[in-house]
Amino acid sequence: MTQKVLVYDTTLRDGMQGEGMSLSAGEKLRVAHALDALGVHLIEAGFPASNPKEEELFELLASERFETAEVAAFGMTRRRDVGASDDPALRLLADCFAPVCTLVGKTWSLHLEKVTKVDPEENLRMIADSVAFLVGEGKRVVYDAEHFFDAWRADPAYALRCLRAAAEAGAENVTLCDTNGSSLPAEVALATAAVVAELDGVQVGIHTHDDAGCGVANSLVAVEAGARMVQGTMNGYGERCGNANLITILPALELKLGFDTIGRDRLRSLTETAHLVDELCNVTPNPNQPYVGVNAFAHKGGMHVAGVNADARTFEHVDPAEVGADRRVLVSELSGRGTVQARAEVDDATAARVVERVKELESRGYQFEAADGSFDLLIRRETGQYEPLFRLEAWRAIVEKREDGRVQTEATIKIWVDGERYVKTAEGNGPVNALDKALRLAIGERYPHIRDIQLVNFKVRILDEVKGTGAVTRVLLDASDGRETWGSIGVSENIIEASWEALVDSLEAGMLPARKGAAGPPVVA
Repeated sequence: MTQKVLVYDTTLRDGMQGEGMSLSAGEKLRVAHALDALGVHLIEAGFPASNPKEEELFELLASERFETAEVAAFGMTRRRDVGASDDPALRLLADCFAPVCTLVGKTWSLHLEKVTKVDPEENLRMIADSVAFLVGEGKRVVYDAEHFFDAWRADPAYALRCLRAAAEAGAENVTLCDTNGSSLPAEVALATAAVVAELDGVQVGIHTHDDAGCGVANSLVAVEAGARMVQGTMNGYGERCGNANLITILPALELKLGFDTIGRDRLRSLTETAHLVDELCNVTPNPNQPYVGVNAFAHKGGMHVAGVNADARTFEHVDPAEVGADRRVLVSELSGRGTVQARAEVDDATAARVVERVKELESRGYQFEAADGSFDLLIRRETGQYEPLFRLEAWRAIVEKREDGRVQTEATIKIWVDGERYVKTAEGNGPVNALDKALRLAIGERYPHIRDIQLVNFKVRILDEVKGTGAVTRVLLDASDGRETWGSIGVSENIIEASWEALVDSLEAGMLPARKGAAGPPVVA
C-alpha cells in the first residue's frame, strides 16, 4: 500500500526569514490559498500577534476556508521561570483559532548552556509542560526539535529524551530539525531510522536547511528512513541558504519514490504554483530550478534534441506534464536538423539550411535560445513564407538634452505598406520608445493586433568589451500579447539599430498566424 507523507509548508514563517523577503498580510493570504490549491496539508502561518502584520494575518485566516490545508500557529516552549498556563506566548497559541500548534524547543546541550541557560532536566520539563498545556487546551501539537542532528551527534540519549518528553505529553508529531543545515544525508538517514525505531507509534517529521546544499536530499532520505511528515518552503525560501525546497521534494517523493503526498493530479499544478508564489514574493524564478525552472526540460545539443524527438525518456527524467512544465527546444550553433524539425514541419534540406544560417548568425553575435520569435521568422525566410509587415524607407531618432536638464527624444519613420507611404513622428522617453510609438502610429490601423503586443523585458549586452563604446551590442526583447510571451533579437554596433531590429521582429513574430490563433503555415510558435 502506498504510504502517506504529510506536507508541512513553512513559507509564511521560515521562508520570510530569507533576505529581502516580505509580504503583506493580504499577500500571505494569497500564498496560503495557493498552497491549499496545491494540496499542502499544513500551513505554518507564524507567531500569532507577534507583530501587527501577523495579528492581521491570523484575523484574516480565521474566517477563511481551505479545502486540504490546516493552519498551524508557531511558538516556543514556556519560559524557564514561568508555568505553561501563565506563559503569555503559550496562552496566545491556546486562544488562537488554529487547530494545530507547532512548538520549537531546545535539544542541543550547546544551546542549553549558551542560550537558554537551563539544565537538561529543566529543559525536559519545559518541553513536556508546554505540550501538555496546549493538548489540554484542545490543540494538536507538532514538536520541532531544534538542532536535533547536532544534539544527536553530541548526546543521542538526551536528544531522544527530548523527543520522548514531547511525545509522552501528547505531541502527535516530533520533527527532527537540521536547523544549521550542517548534516549530510548518511547521518540524517541513520539518525532518523534510529528515532523511528525508538519511538514506535509516534509520527516523526523532518525539517532541514540547505546550508550544506543537502536540504532536499536530507529530507528524502529521512522519509525513506521512516519520517512521515516533511517540512519545507516554496522554492526553498529561507534564512541563509534557504530551507528544503518542497517544489523539488514533492515530485521526488511522488514520482520517484512512490509515496503519496499531494497526489499526482495536484502535482500537475506544481510549476504554476511555484511561479505564482515567486511573483507574489517579488522573486525572479530560478530558471535552473529542478522540475519547474524554464530550463528544467530545455534541450539544446543536437544529439539531445534528436533523442527527445525519438523518445523523451532518453534525456528527460520525468514527463514535464506531470509537474505542469513545458519542454523547450533551444536553438543554437549546437543544433541539428532535429532541433529545427521539432519546432517546424520542414524537410531535411530546409532544416539543414536553417541550421547553417543559425550558425552563421551566431558567429556574428546573434543568439536564438531566448529569441524564439526571431527564430520563427528565420524559418519563414528560409521556407519563403516570410511576409514583412512593411518596407522600411528610413528612420531617424533625435535625442536632445537641454540646459535645464530635460531630455527630449523624437523619432520619425518612413515606411511603405501595400504601396502606400507612411511618415510618422512620435516622442518617447528614449529612442526605442519613440521608434516603437511612431511605428505603431503608422501600422496600428492596418494591423489592430499590434495594439495587444507589449514590451515586457529589454536586455542589452556588449559582446566585445575591448572595443569600448564601439563594441557590438546585442539586444533581446520579450514581448507579450497577454496570452503568450516570445523573444526577439537584434545585433549591431549601433545600439538603436539593434533595438530597432529586435523591435520589428517582436511585432512581426506577434503577428504570426499561430500566435493570433488562426490557422497558418506549420511553424510551431
